[in-house]
Amino acid sequence: MKAFVVRQPGGLDRLEIAERPDPGQPGPGEVRVAIRATSLNFHDLIVASGRSPAEDGRILMSDGAGTVEAVGAGVTDFAPGDRVVSCFFPHWTDGLPQAPVGNFARVPGDGVDGFALTHAVRPVGAFTQAPRGWSFAESATITTAGLTAWRALVGDGGLKAGDTVLALGTGGVSIAALQIAKAMGAAVIVTSSSDAKLERVRALGADHTINYRTHPDWGRQVRDWTGGVGVDHVVEVGGPGTLAQSIEAVRVGGHIALIGVLTGRAGEVPTSALMAKQARLQGLIVGSRRQQQDYVAALDRTGIRPVIDRTYAFAELPEAFRHQESGSHFGKLCVAW
Repeated sequence: MKAFVVRQPGGLDRLEIAERPDPGQPGPGEVRVAIRATSLNFHDLIVASGRSPAEDGRILMSDGAGTVEAVGAGVTDFAPGDRVVSCFFPHWTDGLPQAPVGNFARVPGDGVDGFALTHAVRPVGAFTQAPRGWSFAESATITTAGLTAWRALVGDGGLKAGDTVLALGTGGVSIAALQIAKAMGAAVIVTSSSDAKLERVRALGADHTINYRTHPDWGRQVRDWTGGVGVDHVVEVGGPGTLAQSIEAVRVGGHIALIGVLTGRAGEVPTSALMAKQARLQGLIVGSRRQQQDYVAALDRTGIRPVIDRTYAFAELPEAFRHQESGSHFGKLCVAW
């Protein structure tokens, strides 16, 4: 079978299509899946670029969606023909995160082989059902970006109708957060440096938008819009370069979901401001299989569909990463075959 791999030391010019042995039939507790699509995340980019070095020849991509071709003995969750989507932490079934999910050692496309391939045989816990009626590319957006937004707002944040949410930017996580929040009756503020992108999020239901280049004090702008109170939830994808403004924007006793490192991996935390707000700063990386099942159930009921900027062919994965690096996309970038 064919697989897209990264050669050491990494870099988009070090990606190549390789021939790998067919994985064969599933054993007890396993499923064989014909993988048909993946979607790009910042985590995939840093692995492919070599910024987070992976084993030479590592098969890329954490997200994978496809069709079950065969099931092993004892498998009751799936049947041949089911459409499924991969799990970011296949070993995290339910409950609070524990030691095995403290790093990426067992994450597909990083510590273990991912889903930029045509067929995979994995333990049954590596997948959940996909939403009914979704394309393979749409389903592939769930694994990392969609589930991260769901856990940030619902699993950790306890989002409820009438809450206010601040989403930073217009990438996959932030757009999914906007859609989830609106479906649950919350008001949403979105920031971006592009007025054109802000116009698009307003069309998706954003209640208020802020251009952070025009208004570098966007934390105060958020508080002004909320009558000086601040928002209940912040989907913080920027990291150290945006955290101070996010703390400014959150209400007393509010919740900041610390997700991203787009502005760097380390920086100062304005601890006195955080203490004064008595806010909860919750770091998180994606979520459990049970949370993904809950998210899929919610998607089936709400009719939400992901926003996909562009879908590439299998051989175009390096080109898709270059598009991602440019920052010009809106929503998700996918690859389907």
